[in-house]
This record gives sequence, structure tokens and C-alpha cells, in this order.
Amino acid sequence: MDAVSPPVVSQPVATRLTRAAIFLVLTLNPGRECERAVRALCADLSGLLRAVGFRDLEGGLSCVLGIGSDAWDRLFGAPRPKDLHPFREIRGVHHAVSTPGDLLFHIRATRMDLCFELATHIMARLEGAVSTADEVHGFGYFDDRDLIGFVDGTENPAGDEAVAATIIGEEDPGFAGGSYVVVQKYLHDLAAWNRLPVGEQEKIIGRRKLSDIELDDAEKPSYAHNALTSITENGEELQILRDNMPFGDVGKGEFGTYFIGYARSPRRIELMLDNMFIGQPPGNYDRLLDFSRAVTGSLFFVPSASFLDAVSPDAGPSPDTRLPEEEQAPRQPRRDGSLGIGSLRKGVTHE
Repeated sequence: MDAVSPPVVSQPVATRLTRAAIFLVLTLNPGRECERAVRALCADLSGLLRAVGFRDLEGGLSCVLGIGSDAWDRLFGAPRPKDLHPFREIRGVHHAVSTPGDLLFHIRATRMDLCFELATHIMARLEGAVSTADEVHGFGYFDDRDLIGFVDGTENPAGDEAVAATIIGEEDPGFAGGSYVVVQKYLHDLAAWNRLPVGEQEKIIGRRKLSDIELDDAEKPSYAHNALTSITENGEELQILRDNMPFGDVGKGEFGTYFIGYARSPRRIELMLDNMFIGQPPGNYDRLLDFSRAVTGSLFFVPSASFLDAVSPDAGPSPDTRLPEEEQAPRQPRRDGSLGIGSLRKGVTHE
């Protein structure tokens, strides 16, 4: 009798939203030992998560690990997830930058101390193997509002719809149970935004500020944020799951939104970003970008938890697919607006 393969378990992509989060974007340092350290953490991540999460079983601690295109080649080689590629910058009326990112850790919980504790253990395990490109500590703001005063994530899919929107199936069977994630850090000009009359703000967002009710079609402009980010193809809405979080540094006067979007194909998010930055039609861009500037942009593949648990520290890519050491030059993270709030280093299952 043939053995039945165990079901593939996804990372907690479609878990419930939380009130605290840490976003760590890291670059992989040159060297085989650095690669080995990352692969060893892949296999141990679920155990770290259980150990820290056990301190508060009601804390809802979760962690999603994403891997960038270049890092995938260094860590695993072929085969590759079919839609994995570096984040594509967009030059339209406004600019969506592409910035370095080999690893993403999206850590969520009801309490920041749980997030912080897990992030500390992760960085200790990766000491010397990675460099921090960006780190942001996000927080819930009143009734799930952004710092611009509007509720964020109202139209997120939930339950089975969230799984259908985010988890890969038969379209890439070798990587079923995985997902894709795009992250961008936006800095807001709150002084200019707050000078706008509320009615103008509502037209830009496409919703009422107080009630969060969507404007009807007769009064919603074609450039409204929620109009341009709603994508329909062949009569079907292409959904993504957002888990955006506000962040800020009061002393520096810097305030923003950390955008993080999960989808079963990065094309869904790329279409939305094209509409925002270039416009639909071209020139009819998202007016929110007049007040909110993207300072980072990275794309990652999120392998299944089953894949991560099975990773062997020594199971790297075959020699014929590996880049020579001299081509693995360290990449310096851009400093165009990165806040590095609360830097941890100076100098899990979802069924």
C-alpha cells in the first residue's frame, strides 16, 4: 500500500491581524557559512516560535519568513518558485523604489514584547550572517486607523477567502502552500495632509473618514485610492491580504505606514502598484502619493512551513548553479528614509 504524503502546512500568512508587529528586512552576507546559518534557522524557526509563544498562549505570536530572489539562488538553487523576482521599481508620476532585501521576518502578536523577544532570538542566531537593511516596529492605532486618520484594511478577505487569495495551489505544484509578499515603507507629510479639508481627504481615499463607509460611485473620483487598488480580471476581483501597520518617530517628526501585501501571485500586487504610481489610465494616479512617499520596496517568496521544517543546513544549491564567491559582493542598504526604529542590532503553523 502506498504511503500517504502528509499535507503541506503553510506559514501563518492568513492569520488574524494583531496590534503589534516587527518587520525585519535583512541582506545575506557573503560566504558559505552565512548561507548555512540561514538554512539552519529555517529548520529551527518553528521551535523558536513555540518557545517564545509559550510565555503567553493568548498573545497570538506568529512569524512569517520570506526569501528574496537572489537569496533563494544562494540558499536553495533550482527549482525556483515560478514567479519569484526582485521588486520592480515603478517610475510614473511618483516613484516606487526597489531596495535591497534577502530575508523578511514579519513578526506579529498582541504584545510588542513577544515580537521583540522573538526578533532578538532570530538576530542572535543570524549574528554575522546578515546585515539589517530595515527594521520597523508597527503598532495598532485606535480603531485600526492609519496615521492619516482613515481605517486601513477594511476590504481584507477573511477565512477561506484569505487562504484562496494568498496560498499557492496547482499553478505551481512544487511550491504549493507558499505565498508571495511585497513590502514598502511609506513616509507621510502629515502637516500637508492635515491642511486638506476632510471632504478632499475622503475623495482621495474613497471612504468617509469617521464612519469608514465607502463613497458611492457617483461621488468617488476615478483617482481614489480604493478605486485604483481594486483589480478585476475576467469578472473576478483579484484579492490580496494586507497587514499594514502605522509606525513613527515623534522626535524626528517622521510618520508612516508599512505596507505589506500577501498574494498567491505577485502580479496582483504589481497591477495595483502600477495603477497607483502610473495611473489608470496613465496619468490618473493615486493622489494619496502626493502626501505619502515610498522609501523602500522588496518582494519575497514565502515557502510553506513544511518546506522550512525540512531544510537541512548543509543542503545548499549544487556547485554548477552557485555564484562564485567573488560575485557575492555585500550590498549596502539604501538610507533614503529608513528609520531603523528600535534597532535590535547596532553597527507556526497555519492550516
